[in-house]
Amino acid sequence: MNNKDMKLKQKVKSSLRCIIILFCCVNYIGLMAQENPNVVFIFVDDLGYGDVGCYGATKVQTPNIDKLASEGMMFTDAHSASAVCTPSRYALLTGQYPLRAKNGYGTWGPLPTDASLIIDTTQNTIGKVFKNKNYATACIGKWHLGFGLEKNDFSKPLKIGPLAVGFDYYFGVPNVNSGSPYVYVENDRIVGWDPKDPIVYNGQPVSPTPTFPEEAGRKTPNKFSGALEAHKLYDDERTGTLLTEKAVKWIDKNKEKPFFLYFSTTNVHHPYTPNPKFKGTSQCGLYGDFIHELDWMVGELMKYLEVNNLRDNTLVVFTSDNGGMLNEASKIALEAGHYKNGDLLGYKFGAWEGGHRVPFIARWPEKIKANSVSDELICNVDMLSTFAALTAQQLEDNNVMDGINILPALLDVEAELDRDHLILAPRQGKNLAVRKGKWMYIDAQGSGGFSYNKKNPHAIGGPYAVTLSGKENSDIENGKIKQNAPPAQLYNLEEDVEQTTNLYKLYPKVVEEMKAILDTYMTKAERNQRRR
Repeated sequence: MNNKDMKLKQKVKSSLRCIIILFCCVNYIGLMAQENPNVVFIFVDDLGYGDVGCYGATKVQTPNIDKLASEGMMFTDAHSASAVCTPSRYALLTGQYPLRAKNGYGTWGPLPTDASLIIDTTQNTIGKVFKNKNYATACIGKWHLGFGLEKNDFSKPLKIGPLAVGFDYYFGVPNVNSGSPYVYVENDRIVGWDPKDPIVYNGQPVSPTPTFPEEAGRKTPNKFSGALEAHKLYDDERTGTLLTEKAVKWIDKNKEKPFFLYFSTTNVHHPYTPNPKFKGTSQCGLYGDFIHELDWMVGELMKYLEVNNLRDNTLVVFTSDNGGMLNEASKIALEAGHYKNGDLLGYKFGAWEGGHRVPFIARWPEKIKANSVSDELICNVDMLSTFAALTAQQLEDNNVMDGINILPALLDVEAELDRDHLILAPRQGKNLAVRKGKWMYIDAQGSGGFSYNKKNPHAIGGPYAVTLSGKENSDIENGKIKQNAPPAQLYNLEEDVEQTTNLYKLYPKVVEEMKAILDTYMTKAERNQRRR
């Protein structure tokens, strides 16, 4: 054999060796992927229990969300730990009830524009749980948990935020799509930030931002001046599609290793600003059109997973941060026959079921039984414990964990969870509620959420909303609490999920037991401090 032939043979051997090594590496990556499933957690804003087809909606069409349910498991008794956006997100990320935030004073309402980060950076979070196992982690979408250690005016880098609590990457809306500063943030900087044109909190004149007609819902005036280029980049009608594009690109960049995507949409929070291609596609106005855009967003993510052979090894969870909200804009949907929260009593911000019972769908092919339904009592506060179990972790007991591991219920529709009770928070601390088995107890009259104010028809709730939406409750007459109504509320949800009848006077021992549970979460002095 001459030198030329020997060199050729060596090249062939070398090439074969590379192929074998590559094949082994691919197999190893595949095995690692099987041991560490990807997770996509879709957290929708203000989506009610009756807002999608698989939960009974008829005036909107949600084929992609419905398909997710048909390929996985639907929960009928799933809840957000709070009926309000910020506290609900705190519970999801930390596994703690929101009443534990701020050194025990709790977080009860939406954070103000200049709020600091309300998650202690030493706490466990779902982001950190996945990072412990070398996952790529991203938060894309609405944040609304604050930035920095002190009041934040957005003029400085926003390092103390998503990046400080377990996420490698962040892109999204820093607060809420109905409030300032109407910019996008990527990692720790405002997108389009220009040091020559700084953003100024409460500066004058305020920077322009698009406005929308009354039927789209209220968008509060901008509180910032400057940063004109950054403000120009913000487009309400483009936000949903932009966040979807960012999510798909991020998965594509990180698909070679296990990944966790927390996809926190601005849909379907007011203002209802769907991309123009979705306008007029539903039977209940802009609100329904916004749901259609959301369904498309879910479909795009699922399509990407399918095309890139990621579907089978990805757990997808779809749920909402709280129930649907009733306002002048969304009354159009109600008049068209669309009931945001289905047959449930109440709306966002309140302790009645409509405020916190939400859609919850989970799909994990060959692990979660297709087309299955569970009536187990679960909550978003359970996600930290569940993801720890999913990734085979025993978390250090350096923080209180209020949630339980619901993985057994996901993997076996017959499983029964070891839950004693669940604490549910409305906007008003005095209406804090507890669920135990079939019983639901609210420690005050009313919902503890919005009431009706003729001067502010944007937010409708409480007894007035009950009558307006055609519901019934034994404590309410003509949109008001009856004078002889009991001081608190007890409902048997097994027989009366619509909460038509307050059983407070009929079961004093049950009331006593439920009040005792609440007392373990707050002292009398603390309760007085938290009254609204």
